[in-house]
Amino acid sequence: MTTVVKPSARERLLEAAATLTYRDGVGIGVEALCKAAGVSKRSMYQLFASKDELLAASLGERASAFAAGFLPGADDGRSPRERILHVFDQLEDQAGAPDFQGCRYLAAQIELKDQSHPASQVAHRVKEKLTAFFRAEAERGGARHPDLLARQLSLVFDGASARAGIGADKLTGLVMPTVTTLLEAAGMH
Repeated sequence: MTTVVKPSARERLLEAAATLTYRDGVGIGVEALCKAAGVSKRSMYQLFASKDELLAASLGERASAFAAGFLPGADDGRSPRERILHVFDQLEDQAGAPDFQGCRYLAAQIELKDQSHPASQVAHRVKEKLTAFFRAEAERGGARHPDLLARQLSLVFDGASARAGIGADKLTGLVMPTVTTLLEAAGMH
């Protein structure tokens, strides 16, 4: 007989926060979060000091999935250029999904405005890791200005993600040529 383990109240709250904030934004109310998780407000506040802490924990829980969804594996044998292009190929694929609403980390930062908010700080760290990945690959690939290229690639990633997320643009045929142009201009042929 197989025993099905029900997710804990904490896990259900983290999942509800991830799902609802991605769909509806970080302004989602505590009542809605608790209802979706099947958890009382009292239980939520026993597990998390505040809704802000719950949001930060939820974003933090998704960080490795975000990295796994976009970044290539370490030492996968591809060139730095191919590794950078992989990120944008993944973005293009994910942006084609019907439920794609952009980058949850960028959205959280934009919605929260307050850079000292715990969830904004988590989002900032996740986005900085993406920029650091671009910088490291740009350096390995001999880019003339790796810091500038990393910032440019982050700008393209965020802009493309946001535009696809709001349905303003399709990324196919747009993102890869843009990134390729940046890589060539930086000396990464």
